[in-house]
Amino acid sequence: MTQPRFFRAARITAAGLAVGAMLLTGCAANVNKANSNDAGSNASALLTIPREDMGTFVQNFNPFAPTVNPMVQQAIYESLLIFNPANGDTVPWLATEWKAADDGKSVTFTLRDGVKWSDGQPLVADDVAYTFELQKKIKGGFEYLDGVTAEGNKVTFNFNKPWSPALYDVGQLTILPKHIWSTLADPEKEANAKPVGTGPYTEVDSFQAQSFVLKKNPNYWQPEKQKIAGIKMLAFAGNDGANLAAANGDVDWAPQYIPNIEKTFVSKDKDHRQYWFPPTGAMINWQLNTTKAPFNDVDVRKALSMAVDRDQVTKIGMSGYAQPGDCTGLSGNYETWKNSAVKDNCTWTNHDVQKANELLDKAGYAKGADGKRTLKDGSPFEFKISVGASSSDWLSVANVIAQNLAEVGVTAKVDSPDWAAVVAGYETGTFDSGIVWSANDPSPYKYFNTAMGSATVKPVGTKTFDNYHRFGDTKADALLAQFAAESDQSKQKDIANKLQQEYSDAAPLVPLFSGPEWGAFNDTRFTGWPTQDNPYATLSVRAPTTVLVLTSLEPRK
Repeated sequence: MTQPRFFRAARITAAGLAVGAMLLTGCAANVNKANSNDAGSNASALLTIPREDMGTFVQNFNPFAPTVNPMVQQAIYESLLIFNPANGDTVPWLATEWKAADDGKSVTFTLRDGVKWSDGQPLVADDVAYTFELQKKIKGGFEYLDGVTAEGNKVTFNFNKPWSPALYDVGQLTILPKHIWSTLADPEKEANAKPVGTGPYTEVDSFQAQSFVLKKNPNYWQPEKQKIAGIKMLAFAGNDGANLAAANGDVDWAPQYIPNIEKTFVSKDKDHRQYWFPPTGAMINWQLNTTKAPFNDVDVRKALSMAVDRDQVTKIGMSGYAQPGDCTGLSGNYETWKNSAVKDNCTWTNHDVQKANELLDKAGYAKGADGKRTLKDGSPFEFKISVGASSSDWLSVANVIAQNLAEVGVTAKVDSPDWAAVVAGYETGTFDSGIVWSANDPSPYKYFNTAMGSATVKPVGTKTFDNYHRFGDTKADALLAQFAAESDQSKQKDIANKLQQEYSDAAPLVPLFSGPEWGAFNDTRFTGWPTQDNPYATLSVRAPTTVLVLTSLEPRK
């Protein structure tokens, strides 16, 4: 019920400026008209947000849709709890409390009293149980889950083994109304044009290809927190148009990458414009398809990693906003989990052309007279780096990597069709390499499980939504099992230290940089935004914490 990782993170996109400007003309006109109508009162103003990677919207609010519309999982449907990586706390939401069994084989949530669906029906425990039944049927996963029992206002998730990561796995999945979804002939393909949810903004007030409006849920369980009149989403075919809208003051919230943000955005109104890019996003990895030679060779993976100049990658590709990765594989979201011995003695994520060359020579991938390397069968050592055409920051990253690899005699060609084609290659295992946004849970379990857990490896041709690089490690499997069975966090950290050492030894992925969670705002019309000094949420519009922002903002008086 979540979008592909690379769509969940708000990133730069780059269709041409002409396209963005064309879309902006119509969108900005609507926004400016709305602003002029509301000039005397921000109370009726709509919180306006651009979506920089969707040139058009389709009236489909099904959370199972491959490219689900914005705000479906943030404003319409809600989860039992919300983890906020900005300050490390967990906020009770549709559940008020939860308790894990002593044996670690179940967790019981107590549902909040008085919650209603937007159609007036009460939220009941059967809704939660049904959601997981439907999720498993459509998307699979939850292999550890034996079943879900609903009794009164309590929902118990029963596991076939002790499974500590389950709390956030099940706790952050958005809940659907059984009385609606159980009547559908094909829930996976249902457009759900008029959604029924528990979230603060559920009512589709207007819908056009370039914009849509969500108004207040008339039965929201926190009516005192519905202080904004509604949300207006704007569609842009690239970040050029979205950034122009932000620069012109036509949007309130700009959750996309903005180059040179101090000059292009903040300087235009320093009294009302701010940005905040905490390094709490997932690790951005260069994934090498290990079902293909030579990527199945750990020495090759490490050599290619050492050829990459991460300082260039972050400065050129990410405008200096990102932090380079290290041999732990962990992003800035897991600073307290990092094994300092692995981090401080890291070599294969350091830029070292000489050592990269030496390792490739040693591994048997020789340079020819032209300075270019060949594979062991004599064919050229060349491959593709796949990145969606709309993600110009990642395209810049890929181009930097390609230039770096040329210094060690390896030829990489940047392949940039649309994201749908890129994702298809990832999911079926036909790609060579690609840049991917990884799992990012409160604990590092899921990251390491999808990086090197054998259970997440699918054969080429079989769709997978994780572990695109198809790498499994039996040593990691044993450690992952220990981690999942352990509820004591200090003991989990000991196991995580060993997982990081195994990760460093095996190099299943090439970590590039910690993903910043992009976010900028203009508080001319709305106040109450999260900031570094008040990190009650991140400024992402695609994160679980988005609903915390939507229920904290209020019109400027």
